[in-house]
Amino acid sequence: MMARPLAGVRHNTLVVTLPGSPKGAVENLQAIIKLLPHACQQAAGSNSRTLHAGGVAQLEKDAGVSSGSHSHNHDHKHHHGHSHGHSDKHTHGHAVPRAHTTAAERLASNDPTAGPTRRYRESPYPMLSVKDALDVIANNTPKPVAYRRPVDEDLVGHVLAEDVPAKESVPAFRASIVDGYAIIASKHVMVPSTKGIFPVVSISHAKAGSVEKLEIGEVARITTGAPLPPGATSVVMVEDTVLRKSTDDGKEEAEIEILTDAIEPGENVREVGSDVTAGDIILRKGEGVSATGGELGLLASVGTDTVLAYRKPRVGVLSTGDEIVPHNRQGALQLGEVRDTNRPTLLTSIRAQGFDAVDLGIASDAPGALETTLRNAMREVDVIVTSGGVSMGELDLLKPTIERQLGGTIHFGRVSMKPGKPTTFATIPFKENDGQDTKRLIFSLPGNPASAVVTFNLFVLPALHQHSGVEPAGLPKIKVVLEQDVRCDEKRDEYHRVVIIAKGDGRLYASSTGGQRSSRIGSFKSANGLLCLPAKNGSIKKGEVCDALLMARLLGEA
Repeated sequence: MMARPLAGVRHNTLVVTLPGSPKGAVENLQAIIKLLPHACQQAAGSNSRTLHAGGVAQLEKDAGVSSGSHSHNHDHKHHHGHSHGHSDKHTHGHAVPRAHTTAAERLASNDPTAGPTRRYRESPYPMLSVKDALDVIANNTPKPVAYRRPVDEDLVGHVLAEDVPAKESVPAFRASIVDGYAIIASKHVMVPSTKGIFPVVSISHAKAGSVEKLEIGEVARITTGAPLPPGATSVVMVEDTVLRKSTDDGKEEAEIEILTDAIEPGENVREVGSDVTAGDIILRKGEGVSATGGELGLLASVGTDTVLAYRKPRVGVLSTGDEIVPHNRQGALQLGEVRDTNRPTLLTSIRAQGFDAVDLGIASDAPGALETTLRNAMREVDVIVTSGGVSMGELDLLKPTIERQLGGTIHFGRVSMKPGKPTTFATIPFKENDGQDTKRLIFSLPGNPASAVVTFNLFVLPALHQHSGVEPAGLPKIKVVLEQDVRCDEKRDEYHRVVIIAKGDGRLYASSTGGQRSSRIGSFKSANGLLCLPAKNGSIKKGEVCDALLMARLLGEA
């Protein structure tokens, strides 16, 4: 009878949770009310043997119930003429609530308070393929949020959330594209030839200020980028002239001779708007501002002071475990201590991809320490990347802390890949300062260094790209030719660290970095790619073509 309402015991207190509807609360309370004294005596610690001395018959007699009470005759009358059996089929028009998820979909992590004897002996989380894991991440990563921000150096790496029109024309005035002399050149018979000796009446430099009007038969010395004087039609290069007369003090040109009459109207002149016309769309929504592509210079050239861009997520990096010590701690390691390799490596990887990375330090395995660290981190960052604490040990606290203390959802806890099998992805509900409900992403990566780097590139980076509007998300996939035989794993896809170089035949070649053990961070030395090896028997042979993910710039053949 105590199974009908939700019941439990905490210390010496019996906890009963009744339904929220008045009818349901009354029915459930009536179902258990006569048994509550006995239940409370047991919860309070009374001697169980003495309480049960008379057997079930005596207990029922004392409580005023009979063994037929489970037919739901609770000493109260029902007048609606139906059976109260717990079948899903009722004849009175309302259905019994039915769960739409299976027990497998509601698997919980280990309860750390239960001790090592009651922990799972094998992972309760289904094994996902890499593709399915990436789909889960994509479906649970928030859409990018647009905000208006200034056009400055920090705009690099952002993706535009709107088309950007030019506020001004470039150039905004008729400008010279060479050093020389502004002249009046025309096909009209009334205008004298450009060949001959002309007085230099003014100077136009590439600086702000007014320029005197030029008359027929005059020239003005002009520098590259300077505005043409009113009336001028063309610029003759200084190479096509010679000096004929200086001023009395010898410091300026008085007369020059133009050696050619082939100067056309508009020659060596950059017309207003010839580069960009005011109102033209100079950058499109979805385009990124790169460090080398000139987008920032283009925005600056037309006077754009702010743009609508997608906000880039802040990423926190946390190491876990009492055995982890800072990598730069002085002195020899004690037995069992491990220098923190993952945190500096992941911080560097995140920043190299153009994202703001926050060092969250090392969280202890002490009770509550990890929960406190994660709660504080969620106020500061959008995405949390942890390493370690995701396997099956009694001190692997990431999963239970996320699920049990933080109310998060673990979307997957294992991936069929090598290295990186215990990779975990979760989301935690979070309320922003403005009251808006959102969620924080948590990637719990394996503690082995090579596994952490592989899974960051494979899973975290695509989420950061999606979060900030970068398309396509993730590392670029390329085709490479193998420089040696590479053995595949029979059961799991493998991501093999390689050095990729471009050779003179126009193809890309990949060479293994050696031993691929997940704890061997040295396998990433010089590596700029991950070879995508499918799960199968045997090897991929030297000279065969294979997919690879490019992590860094290509190397050229020596």
